[in-house]
Amino acid sequence: MNRRQLMRATFKAAAASVLAHGQLPAQETGARTSAAEGNTLCLNPATGSDTNSGAKASPLRTLAEAARRVNQSAASGPMTIILSEGIYAVGETTLLKPERRAFSRTERLTIRAEVLPDDSEWHTGRMPTLIHTMPLPKTWNGRPDPLGGAADGMMIETSHVTIQGLKFLGYPVVETPKPGVIQRLYGISRLRRDLEDLEIAQCVFLGDDLTNPNHVSIIANGNGVNVHHCIFRGQKISVVYWTGGSGGHAMRNCFCDGVYGSGVWTAGIKPDFDYRNNVIANCNYVWTYQGGASALADAGGRGGQQGGASPAAPQELTHYKVVNSYFANNRRLTGSGTGARLEYADIDSSFLELAGTKVTDQPVVIERDQTKRSYLHPVAGSEAAKIGAGLFMGPIA
Repeated sequence: MNRRQLMRATFKAAAASVLAHGQLPAQETGARTSAAEGNTLCLNPATGSDTNSGAKASPLRTLAEAARRVNQSAASGPMTIILSEGIYAVGETTLLKPERRAFSRTERLTIRAEVLPDDSEWHTGRMPTLIHTMPLPKTWNGRPDPLGGAADGMMIETSHVTIQGLKFLGYPVVETPKPGVIQRLYGISRLRRDLEDLEIAQCVFLGDDLTNPNHVSIIANGNGVNVHHCIFRGQKISVVYWTGGSGGHAMRNCFCDGVYGSGVWTAGIKPDFDYRNNVIANCNYVWTYQGGASALADAGGRGGQQGGASPAAPQELTHYKVVNSYFANNRRLTGSGTGARLEYADIDSSFLELAGTKVTDQPVVIERDQTKRSYLHPVAGSEAAKIGAGLFMGPIA
C-alpha cells in the first residue's frame, strides 16, 4: 500500500468512526481525538429544528443555533458540528466565540460534513450547501462601511478550528449597483490577530458575479491558516492571509478556476508559507502581494480606509517558494493590491521561487459531468490533474 492509499484508508476509517462513535476525524497531523457525550451536534436542514437536542436522532436545523450552543458550552474536550447533506440558508453570521471553554490542537472545534469526499458513498450532491441569505448590513465588522456594506458567513473567534467538506455559495446581491458601491460577502472570516490554527479542508467555494457574487472565500488574521484540498471557482479572491509577520500558513492541493481577482493574497506573511500542489487556471492574477503595514491599515479601518489611489509596488518583498504547482491561462502571475476595490498594480514575479512549477498559456479543461466524482476538477489524465489539486486526499475512485 503506497502513502496516498494508506492516507485514504486511515481517513475513511476515522470518518466512519465519527458516525458510529462520535469521534472527530483524524487531522492532517495524524491526531485522533474522541468527543465526550454531548460534544457532538448534528444538523439536518430538512428534518431538524433549533429546539431539538442536537443528537443524531434529534438534529438542529441551522448553523447559527449550533454556534450558539458551542458558545454557551462549559464542557471540556473537542466539539463537533456534523452537517447532513442538504441546503442550508445562512440567515445570520455563524459566530463561533466560546466564552467558557477552550480548544487545543488535539481537542478541536470541527464543523464538517457527515460524508466526506474520500468516503466511498460520497458524491457531489452529498455536500452540505450553504447559501447566504442574511440581510446586508451597511457596516463591515461593526464599523460604518462607505462601500455599501459587507456580510460574514462564518466568523471564527477561537483557535484550533477545522471546517471540512462543505460547499459555500455566494450572496445573491448586485455587488456594484452604482459607482463606488461594493456589497460583498466574506465566506469565512477570522479577524483577531492573536488566534492560531485554522484548518479548512475539502470545501468548495462557488460564486457568480451575476447571481451570487463571492468577494472573498477565506480571510484570516493570526497564525497557522492551513487551506488544503479545496476548490475555488468564480469569486474575486480565494484566500487572504492577512497578518503581516504571521507564520505557519499553508495552501496545498487547491484548485482555483476563473477567479477574477487573485488565486491567493498574502499580506507580508513569513516566508515559511507552505505553497504546493496548487492549480491556478483562467484567473486574473495568480498571486497578490500586499505589505503587512498596508494590510494593518485596512484592518484598522474595517472598510473605512479602503479605496483610494492604485497601490505602488512594495519596495521590499518577502520571497516565497512555489512547489509542484501549475499556473495556466492566467492574465498575470503577480500584482500588488489593497482594499475591497481590488486596485491592482502589476509587479515583478521574482519574489516567487518556482520549484517544479509550470507556467503556461494553455487553458485547463474542467470535468463538467456532474455524475463523476471528479466534477469541477481538471479532467483525468491532463497535466493539471497530475498535480493532485482538488477535494480528494487519496486517488479519485
